[in-house]
Amino acid sequence: MTGYVMFRKDRLGRRGDGVILYIKESIQAYEIKLEKEAGCEEAVWCNIVTGNSTLTVELVYRSPNISIGENKKYITL
Repeated sequence: MTGYVMFRKDRLGRRGDGVILYIKESIQAYEIKLEKEAGCEEAVWCNIVTGNSTLTVELVYRSPNISIGENKKYITL
């Protein structure tokens, strides 16, 4: 999309496309990689810098059929 920076995480070997996050180009943002994300195939993280602060944004696809154990995994990331 024109005027936006794209952050995406594609699904591998499964049906569907994954997740995608667009942030307006005028906002300073960069993708971050977390060690904890290794077990989380459908999530993307980025930092948004505003003045002296940084906001971390996480976008996660959560299936409606997810187990309680899997749901807890996302909460503790």
